[in-house]
Amino acid sequence: MIKKMEMVPRKMQSRAIRHIFSASDDTVMTKQIRATHAPIEEHVDVRPLLNVVQDIFLRATSLIPDYVQDMKDTTKESDLFEMLEISYHSINKISCEISCKCLMNGGDAHATTIGILGMLSSYSWDAKVVIALAAFAANLGEFWLVAQLYTTNRLAKSVALLKHIHETLNQVDDLGPKFESVSKLLKAMLDVANCIVEFHELPSEYIDHEAPETLTASTLIPSAVYWTIRSIVACASHILGIIGLGQGYMTSTIETWELSSLTHKLENMNGHLQKLLTICRQHLDDNKQREVFETLHHLFETSHQDNIKVLKALIHCKGDPLPLFDGSTKQRVSIDVLRKKIVLLYITDLHHISDQELVIFEQMYHESRQDSTRLESQYELVWIPVVEKGAAWAETKKKFEKLQSMMPWYSVYEPSLLEAATIRYIKEVWLFNTKPMLVVLDPQGKLVNLNAIHMMWIWGSMAYPFSSLREEALWKEETWGLALLADTIDPLLFDWVSAGKYICLYGGDDMDWIRKFTSATKSMARTLQIPLEMMYVGKNNPGQKVKKINKTIYEENLSNILADPTIIWFFWVRLESMWHSKLQQGKTVETDQIIMEIMRILSYDSSDQGWAVISLGTIKMTQGKGDSFLKCLDEFDEWKDNVNDKGVLPAMDEYIQGIQQPHHCNRLILPGVDGTVPDKIVCAECGKAMEKFYMYRCCNE
Repeated sequence: MIKKMEMVPRKMQSRAIRHIFSASDDTVMTKQIRATHAPIEEHVDVRPLLNVVQDIFLRATSLIPDYVQDMKDTTKESDLFEMLEISYHSINKISCEISCKCLMNGGDAHATTIGILGMLSSYSWDAKVVIALAAFAANLGEFWLVAQLYTTNRLAKSVALLKHIHETLNQVDDLGPKFESVSKLLKAMLDVANCIVEFHELPSEYIDHEAPETLTASTLIPSAVYWTIRSIVACASHILGIIGLGQGYMTSTIETWELSSLTHKLENMNGHLQKLLTICRQHLDDNKQREVFETLHHLFETSHQDNIKVLKALIHCKGDPLPLFDGSTKQRVSIDVLRKKIVLLYITDLHHISDQELVIFEQMYHESRQDSTRLESQYELVWIPVVEKGAAWAETKKKFEKLQSMMPWYSVYEPSLLEAATIRYIKEVWLFNTKPMLVVLDPQGKLVNLNAIHMMWIWGSMAYPFSSLREEALWKEETWGLALLADTIDPLLFDWVSAGKYICLYGGDDMDWIRKFTSATKSMARTLQIPLEMMYVGKNNPGQKVKKINKTIYEENLSNILADPTIIWFFWVRLESMWHSKLQQGKTVETDQIIMEIMRILSYDSSDQGWAVISLGTIKMTQGKGDSFLKCLDEFDEWKDNVNDKGVLPAMDEYIQGIQQPHHCNRLILPGVDGTVPDKIVCAECGKAMEKFYMYRCCNE
């Protein structure tokens, strides 16, 4: 019969605990532990067996009830049976050893632990600790299974009688406090075991075995295995004492202190191991990312039969057969849908992509697919969202999903499928900064254009197959004029051209100048009896101010307007794209008329004044700053006599050039895109080098 031990004085308790753990600092014990280690070369996966052990512990002690179902689903029976085939006899042998030693008046815990390590000499350190835990779990699970069925199952009741645990089970409600210290120690043992197993699961090809953290872990793990098995022995003795099977065994305050001290020791060991594991994982990830980066470099420099290998390396899809999201069907799909297609990688972050851009992109995308017989329908568009690793996903998820829902083309299902090395490659090799870019891969995965987004804005799907050679060929077909400048911003333009009308496009945000300019231009047209149409095209980065000007122009019937802010945005981004495209081809103001005219209009827009161009048909055109143009119109009488001999536009152009001030100040605000802004830019008016300044601008009005 169990008798409760009298309370032991605190000093005696302390001395007892120090005696229990005095061996931990003894090099003799360390040598004893390592002397038991003679592993075979083959390493086995112990994770399935550890999952079963956790399942038993958690169900038996109800440590974390909500975790039980999740853990059950992670265990594959085939993997478990393979492990059990190897360890079945060891589990049963150690299970008997623990029971026998603990029945013998508690036995010598250190000797029992060393004996168990000897039985497990042929296993790796992670296998040793898991098999030992499995042996203990078998005993613990059997006890709790009988306890749960004792009152409802006759067989369980008979077994309880034979094992002499029926009296304990009858007062099971009083056992809670006694098992509290056991439960805490069980959790500490599982934490240490999981950490040891995680160390052995690290892929060796990415681990530096001579690194300080790896060497420290290899020194600490044998000790952690020893103290985990030592804790198993202590738990078994404590439980046997509670249920009354230990001959003359008495539960005591000293024993409770022992369990608490073991828990504390294992928790400290686990904390240290976790820190080492975190460092190892970081080094592992660094090495892995370095390999991914080098692999991408190699793949893009190598010829392939198709593009799948390149795309799979770019979009990490190991273990995920459906890494893409089809925006048209709202379904996840395989990378195979892109096989042997021209693929346009639409690369953006989540903050520098506008709704206007997506609207225009979507329109172009749908237009390219209206006629399935056209070659343009053979390209595929894939959104690559660049989200930095470590970014708060909860904060960015809503933004990501909103953008993804607006895209009818393919996109990466979620940003985590992009490795950090892929993002690094996109930034360092493809020079992605913040502005969206369009990288073009041919059907074999070869890079044929580092950024075709300018081609897309200028020519749409006519730029197919979006190669640099195609870009060069398209420019050879272009001349400066209204057709290139305005393209399809408004269907009315084509009607006006067909009708032989003069067309005036103007911009700026000075409402006073706009009123004077439109009035003077209409007056000139009436005097010369020429058909004239005017259209306001706003300013770059249209905001609330341009919307108000649009409204005023419409209400006062000053001219036609582009009512949709998206079309105004497109007019200016297309103009900027022409500049970038020409720049990528090495063109300059001195050698290319088109880039000179583009820069002239961009510099007009960068000023505080208005500007205007007047065209007849799609080729003849005159243009100028707002003050010069208005002065020309106000002084119409000075040049009207030249109209009959030279024509309206040449006469205007000659007069504007004549009144141009020799000392002028032109500003040119250009978007910083893909690092192509040159160190030297010359003035489109006088050809002198412009002085460079840095400007920071927020586009919100």
